[in-house]
Amino acid sequence: MEHRLDEVRTEVLRRNPGEPEFHQAVTEVFASLAPVVAEHPHYLEAGVIERICEPERQIIFRVPWTDDAGRVRINRGFRVQFNSALGPYKGGLRFHPAVSLGTVKFLGFEQIFKNALTGMPLGGAKGGSDFDPKGRSDAEVMRFCQSFMTEAHRYIGEHTDVPAGDIGVGRREIGYLFGQYTRIVDRHESGAITGKGLSWGGSLVRNEATGYGLVYFVRRMLERHGRDLDGARVLVSGSGNVAIAAAERVASLGAIVVGMSDSTGALATPDGIDITRVRELKEERRTTLTGYDVPGARFVSGATAWELARELRVDVALPCATQNELDADAARLLVTAGTTVVAEGANMPCTPEAVRLLREAGVLFAPGKAANAGGVATSALEMQQNASRDSWSFEHTDSRLAEIMDDIHDRCLETSIAYGAAGDYALGANIAGFTRVADAMLALGVI
Repeated sequence: MEHRLDEVRTEVLRRNPGEPEFHQAVTEVFASLAPVVAEHPHYLEAGVIERICEPERQIIFRVPWTDDAGRVRINRGFRVQFNSALGPYKGGLRFHPAVSLGTVKFLGFEQIFKNALTGMPLGGAKGGSDFDPKGRSDAEVMRFCQSFMTEAHRYIGEHTDVPAGDIGVGRREIGYLFGQYTRIVDRHESGAITGKGLSWGGSLVRNEATGYGLVYFVRRMLERHGRDLDGARVLVSGSGNVAIAAAERVASLGAIVVGMSDSTGALATPDGIDITRVRELKEERRTTLTGYDVPGARFVSGATAWELARELRVDVALPCATQNELDADAARLLVTAGTTVVAEGANMPCTPEAVRLLREAGVLFAPGKAANAGGVATSALEMQQNASRDSWSFEHTDSRLAEIMDDIHDRCLETSIAYGAAGDYALGANIAGFTRVADAMLALGVI
């Protein structure tokens, strides 16, 4: 069976050349499936594994728009609708110059299992464009978003495909996208997009959900191992929405955030970070962490967050920036710094070699498809509120998020125990997510 599984993986990689991130995501999942197919060979015999690796639909389209100087610009839009066995496609949109079909496929593949782990009826998808909103005026961003949605509206809807935000797509972009969608379809279909503003169908906690959920997962992980976050020294990479929310919540639980980073360098805050100052810099002034002028802090230009581990004792590391940011060298630095937990706030931020080194050192490792599922979970809660024309309090929604993250943690841990790898959260997440989707696919026939 293991030989047959390797043959399937080889064929998947052959059919998708030039997409290293997708290859990495597929290989990481396949590494966990051997004990599953040994016990349940029908997954191989029925071709479920091949089908789960093949997107149901891949959409690529032109996005023409006009900049403020009147020059016509062209970008490329993507939407990969990967799997709808559990429900409507669900996954964010990423606007970043590095976005390609391979990037979107890797993110969509991960999204299948992430959504399945929430226990909610959601399929997996992802999308985006190689458009860069940084340095663009609001008018330029609006024109781009309107052009993007003019094409994308054909493929989305509250019962079909529900996009949300991701890197480069915040509430401003969601507003422009949703406005164009309602204009074209001529109806206020609130559940067609999530991440909306509170005054026009959004949900409390949605903006904080991925970062908060990450912290709730870590809290549960530590609880199950007889520890807690009080007094823990936490290093966070990135300073976007996920990183800021994670830093805010982990500090509220008694931890000390000893550093953050952005594209220009890393900020060491050994006495704890002033998250209000970070929010001001990143969300209001839209500038870099070089402006963080709190006494006792030190900014290291060009450095990564992980390089700060050389000088800081680090108990918990939360990579919240982008894929493959934490490599083998960074993993060694964290191990030397005494790190005992690494939980992925971004999608696949740790390289395979880094994960191997962390596990060998006895570091508890939480993969992104489990640890950062709070964003899509709260998107589903937003969809519930839209469907019932209701609005929940912050406390109620936050409580539901914490319950969901606890359930995801427990499902991953229990699955790892059931398959003889207690505490291997990556294996637990992969198997728990895979079996839920695979069983649904079998029930629906060959589709």
